[in-house]
Amino acid sequence: MGSRLLLLFSLLLFAHASSAQPGFLSLDCGGPVNFTDDLGLSWTSDFNFSYGAVASISVANETRKQYTTVRHFPADSRKYCYRLDVTSRTRYLLRATFLYGNFDSNNVYPKFDISVGPTHWSTIVISDANTIESTELIFLASSSSMSVCLSNATTGQPFISTLELRQFNGSVYYTEFENQFYLSMSARINFGADSEAPIRYPDDPYDRIWESDSVKKANYLVDVAAGTKKVSTDMPIDVNNDERPPERVMQTAVVGTNGSLTYRLNLDGFPGFGWAVTYFAEIEDLDPEESRKFRLVLPGYPEMSKAIVNIEENAQGKYRLYEPGYTNLSLPFVLSFRFGKTSDSSRGPLVNAMEIHKYLEKNDGSLDGYVISRVVSSHSTEDWAQEGGDPCLPVPWSWVQCNSDARPRIVKLSLSSKNLSGNVPSDLTMLTGLVELWLDGNSLTGPIPDFTGCTDLEIIHLENNQLTGELPSSLLNLPNLRELYVQNNMLSGTIPSGLSRKVALNYSGNINLHEGARRGRHMDIIIGSSVGVAVLLITTIMSCLFMRNRKKRHPDQEQLGDSFPVQRLVSSLSNAPGEAAHCFTSFEIEDATKKFEKKIGSGGFGVVYYGKMRDGREIAVKVLTSNSYQGKREFSNEVPTDCHKSDLASCPLKRGKSINWIKRLEIAEDAAKVDGASHVSSIVRGTVGYLDPEYYISQQLTDKSDVYSFGVILLELMSGQEAISNESFGVNCRNIVQWAKLHIESGDIQGIIDPSLCDEYDIQSMWKIAEKALMCVQPHGHMRPSISEVLKEIQDAILIERAVTAAREDISDEMSRNSVHSSLNLCSLDLGGAENYLALDESIAQPTAR
Repeated sequence: MGSRLLLLFSLLLFAHASSAQPGFLSLDCGGPVNFTDDLGLSWTSDFNFSYGAVASISVANETRKQYTTVRHFPADSRKYCYRLDVTSRTRYLLRATFLYGNFDSNNVYPKFDISVGPTHWSTIVISDANTIESTELIFLASSSSMSVCLSNATTGQPFISTLELRQFNGSVYYTEFENQFYLSMSARINFGADSEAPIRYPDDPYDRIWESDSVKKANYLVDVAAGTKKVSTDMPIDVNNDERPPERVMQTAVVGTNGSLTYRLNLDGFPGFGWAVTYFAEIEDLDPEESRKFRLVLPGYPEMSKAIVNIEENAQGKYRLYEPGYTNLSLPFVLSFRFGKTSDSSRGPLVNAMEIHKYLEKNDGSLDGYVISRVVSSHSTEDWAQEGGDPCLPVPWSWVQCNSDARPRIVKLSLSSKNLSGNVPSDLTMLTGLVELWLDGNSLTGPIPDFTGCTDLEIIHLENNQLTGELPSSLLNLPNLRELYVQNNMLSGTIPSGLSRKVALNYSGNINLHEGARRGRHMDIIIGSSVGVAVLLITTIMSCLFMRNRKKRHPDQEQLGDSFPVQRLVSSLSNAPGEAAHCFTSFEIEDATKKFEKKIGSGGFGVVYYGKMRDGREIAVKVLTSNSYQGKREFSNEVPTDCHKSDLASCPLKRGKSINWIKRLEIAEDAAKVDGASHVSSIVRGTVGYLDPEYYISQQLTDKSDVYSFGVILLELMSGQEAISNESFGVNCRNIVQWAKLHIESGDIQGIIDPSLCDEYDIQSMWKIAEKALMCVQPHGHMRPSISEVLKEIQDAILIERAVTAAREDISDEMSRNSVHSSLNLCSLDLGGAENYLALDESIAQPTAR
C-alpha cells in the first residue's frame, strides 16, 4: 500500500505545485503539511516518501516553515532518491538546501553526496549547524522524469531540507553543450543592492536567488574602496532579452567614480570551464557630451583583451538590458577582475549584476539502465522497485551489484524472496555482463529462458519457484557456468548431457526431471576432493611457518592486527589546557578504543578513532593506513619533549627539508579534523600538527580564540615563517598577522608565499587559505569562523590542488574546439593601459549581446 501511495504521490507533486506557480515544485522535506509561504510559493510536504526519518529543528533567527524540519537517511551504502516529473526537452532550475540544526543531537557535521540520476552533482559539507547550505543546477530534461539522490555519507547522516524545481521558458540558458553538460551555479550577484536580502520570486518569475553584493563580499571592496558608490533608479528597465534578469536587480548598480571597479570572487566548483554573463543597464542620466566606456581587465587572459563596452550604445538606449558573456570560458577558483574606463570616457564603469555557472559533465549511467528499468516497471508496486535513480551510479541499488567500468554493467541480481510472479523476465537475458542471478524463493512460473547471450554467467539460483518445462540445452553454451540450483520446481524431462559434469547442479524436488548416464562422475568427485584437501593442508603448514618466523623477527610488537601499523599518533582530548601529546602503549590504545570500534574522522594520514582511557580522559587515535598519501616516514609517533606549552612559541619552526604545498594543506586538514571530529562538544580537544618530519606544534583548539591561533598556523604554512622573533624575517607572533594582512588585502599574495615552494602550487588555493586565515585572526571572537568552517576551506583548497591540471585535460575535444576564442562577447582582459585599445578596429572590438 505504501508503494502505491508513493507512486501516486510523485504524480501529485507537480499537480499541486502547478496550481499556483506553473512549472514550480517546492518540496518541504520532512514537513507535515502543505502550505503557502510569505512569498506566495506553494510548498508540498513529502510525508508519503518511503525512505528516511523526519526530525524537527529550531535555529535562531530562522522562522521560515520549510526550515523547521528535515528528512534524514541512514549512513549506509545505499542511495535515497526523490523522483520528480518533468517535461522532456524543457530547461529547469533545480535547487536543494540543507540546514543541519543538529537534528541528530550529535553535533557531527554531515558530509555526503547529492546526485542527479547517475551524475554526481555536489558534495554537501556542513560547517555550521545554523547556516543553510545550497546547491543549484540548470538542466535540459531528456525524459519525463529525473531523480535526485543522497548517498555516500562520510560523516553524519545524509539529510535534506528543501528540494525546488523551477521551469524556464523558451531559450533561457540555452547552450550548445546542454546535451552533455549541466550548468552548476557558482555565483549570481546583484550589485548595488539596497539591502542584504536576496531578490527572488515574485520579483524574479523564475525564482532565481540573486545575492546582495552587501553579503557576497569575497572582494572586500564594495562600499570600502575609494570611489565605489551605489546608484539606483525607479525607472522601468527593459529586460526582455536572453536570460531576463529581474527588473529590480537591474534598477541598482555599482559605479567606479574614480574610473575603476575591482572585484575578487570565490567561484564554488572551479577551476574548470564555465558560462559567464554580466548584466548592464545605463540607469544614470548622462549629459549629451558625457560618455561611459570601459573594458574588462582579467589577469592572466591577455588574449581576450579586445572589447570596449558602451552600455547605452550596446543596449540601443537607456534603461535597457545589455548582457555580454562567454558561453565557454576557462575560469579559476579565485576570479580577480577589474572594469576600467577608457581614456576618452567621462564616467567610470558601471555593473548591475553577474552570473557564473560551471559546466558539469553528465554521466550517461549504467549500460544496463534501460533494460533493468523495464524489469522494475513491471513490478512497480513492490518495495524493492522503489529505490530510484540509476541502478549502478553513484552507488548501486541494494539488490544489484555492478562492475567498476566507467559505464558500469550489472554483474549480480539478488532478487531472492521478492514476491516475484509470472514468467522469468525475458529482459534479464539482455544483461550481458551478468555473473550471478538469484531469483530463488519466489512464485515464478513458465520455462527457464535462454541465457546464451550472458556469457559471463557463473551462478544461477532458481530454486523454490514454480518453473515448468525442461532444462534448456542452451545452458551448455555458458562457458563460465559453475553453479545451477533449480530444486523444488516443476521441471520435467532429461538433464542435458554433460551439464551435471560441468556444473554443481541441484535439481532435487523436480519429480519429473531425470539425469542421464553419470559415467565418471563419482571418480571426478573423489579426485577433486583429494586434491583440494592436499592443497589446504600445504597452505595451512606454510601459513603457520610464516607466522612463527614473523613473531621471532618482531618479538616486541603487540598484536593490533595487520591492518594497523606500529606507528601511531594519539591526540589527548583531555581538558587540561597545557597537556601535550602523550605516548601510549598499544594495549592502552586498543583498550581505550575498544579495538577501534568508533570511527570519528579521517584524513590524509589515516583514520581517526574515538577512545576513552581508564582514568576518564577522552582521546582521538589516528591510525596510519598503509597506502597513506604522506607515507610512514612522515607519520611520526613522537612529540619533542620541549613542546609542552600551548602557545605558538613553544616549538620553533625547524629549517631544513621543505615540504610541498599540498602536504602542508593535508597537515592542516588533519589537525582541524581531529578537532572537529569529536561528538563531545564540551571537552577540550587537542591536536598535534607538524610542518615537516621534524617539526611539531602542540595546540589546544577549544574556542574562537584558538581559531585565531589556527589562523596564525595557516599563515605560517603559507609563508614558511615562524610566529616568533626572527631577525632574518623581522616577523613575530604579534606582527605576522599585520604583515600578512597588509600583503593579502592589497592583492599581493605573492609577497607572503614561502619561496621554497618554488611556484609549485595553484594560486587559487593560496587565495582560499589566505582569505580564511584572515577571517580566523579577526580581532573579535564572534567574527571568526568555526574550526569546521576552516576545515571545509582547507579541503576545498586540497581539491583545487589535485584537480587543477585534470580539470583541463578532462574537457572534451568538442568543448576545446568551441573554446573561448570563438566567443567574442565580453570585454578584453589585458592589464595594459586603456589607450592600447583605442587603436583597435571598433567594428571588430565591439561586443554584442548573445
